[in-house]
Amino acid sequence: MKKKNGILQVIKKNKVAYAYIAPFFILFTIFGLFPIVAGLYISFFRWDGISEMHFLGLENYINLLKDPLFWKALKNTIVIGIIAHIPILLGGLTLAYLLNSKLVKGENIFKTIYFMPMVTSAVAITIIFQNLFGYNYGTINYILSFFGETPINWLGGDGSLIKIAVIVMFAWKWIGWNMVIYLAGMQGISNDIYEAAKIDGATHTKILFKIVIPLLTPIIVFTLVQSTIGMFNLFTEPFILTNSSWTGGVNNGGLTLMMYLLNKAPQGGTAYGYASSCAYIITMMIVCISLFINKITEDKDERKAGRRRK
Repeated sequence: MKKKNGILQVIKKNKVAYAYIAPFFILFTIFGLFPIVAGLYISFFRWDGISEMHFLGLENYINLLKDPLFWKALKNTIVIGIIAHIPILLGGLTLAYLLNSKLVKGENIFKTIYFMPMVTSAVAITIIFQNLFGYNYGTINYILSFFGETPINWLGGDGSLIKIAVIVMFAWKWIGWNMVIYLAGMQGISNDIYEAAKIDGATHTKILFKIVIPLLTPIIVFTLVQSTIGMFNLFTEPFILTNSSWTGGVNNGGLTLMMYLLNKAPQGGTAYGYASSCAYIITMMIVCISLFINKITEDKDERKAGRRRK
């Protein structure tokens, strides 16, 4: 009883502070926490959004894992994400280092140019890339024709080349975002460290890989996690590149997990329970990958700390 009275006294004493932070928690409960809990609840039912709900237990999850199309979408998403992350990380780091080391002039102009893909409409960008990778009138095929090459059906054929177009566009979009984050981290490193390395005769390559990258490890982990979330949310680019096809074009070549989910509900169908189970599987994948990335980083830091003690 005394404990309860003590809590009430604390609330009464700080009522003004609680009144200021209350709107956030109210909005978070309504638009954040409630949809999360409701989605988990719906995932155990068969429901079309209108009629009565029928409890299925884990059947939605079992059926999802048995669906070959789900595994096809997962494979496409992972392939796109892994390959695209190489230029996203290395390109972002390289561009950030070039701008931070003053090797190029007009730093602010280049920062604006590189960051523009993130603030440009994804639909507009996708239409441009659709023209670039077009079969009959595409810019890339037009350039290849000067070298005597036959036109390549990037967005058609057997569907195997659709992922290349998606990878190029996905990487192009995120390089600028990572560059800005890495540049902010590099500018937070003391100039004395850079000066000492130059005095010791370190080249720009050694400075980047031996000094900058180790010091930027927490930031790199952050961008990796963020890019992973973006990878699993990939929808607009492959959807429009494949002419608004919910199946990802020929042979599901551009099908991603988010396209698969939205095709079940609410866009392509009304299987809300099934779609909710898919959403939670995707969430668990993101959580597991994020924990794995953090674990690897922590293990490396512990090994380095152990070597220094020895």
